Amino acid sequence: MTQATEVKTPLTIAALISDYVVYNEWANKRLVEWLQTKPSGLMELEVPSSFPGIKGTLVHIWDTQRFWLAVLQQVEAPASFRQNGFYGTLDEAFDGLIDQSKEFTAYVKSLTDAELQEEVVLKTPWADGEEPRMSFIQHCMNHSTYHRGQLITIGHTIGLKDAPMTDYNFYRLIG
Repeated sequence: MTQATEVKTPLTIAALISDYVVYNEWANKRLVEWLQTKPSGLMELEVPSSFPGIKGTLVHIWDTQRFWLAVLQQVEAPASFRQNGFYGTLDEAFDGLIDQSKEFTAYVKSLTDAELQEEVVLKTPWADGEEPRMSFIQHCMNHSTYHRGQLITIGHTIGLKDAPMTDYNFYRLIG
């Protein structure tokens, strides 16, 4: 019996980082699609966590991805929802996170290995420094993954037990 052999392309930094941002977009979309099937009132419930409930956590992920994309592009960050508040609807939060995730993916996929390794400047009220662009990308994706886990935990707290699998390995093997 003959098996077809898959020719694997060498994994470059650009390919790995690009795959990880595509995964982030996929996981955010999968989670939003699941949450859209639930009663909207549950998304507004305040639950003890880092942010007040599901909607607040979704907005935080979106806001943070917006911030880090600005850092990566070396442009002024948009006004933060954390300081200025978010007064949009739940659907606007869902759409904002998905649209921003797509924007993040498109930007990162446009970068070369050299651009991913290029040092970029970070200036914030809490920290200043320079790091390779890929380091900030990895940090942002890790941050989003962390808070997706919180969303699942908040969901369990309010009775939502059927969350989709969003692990990176699941995405790589099945997603």
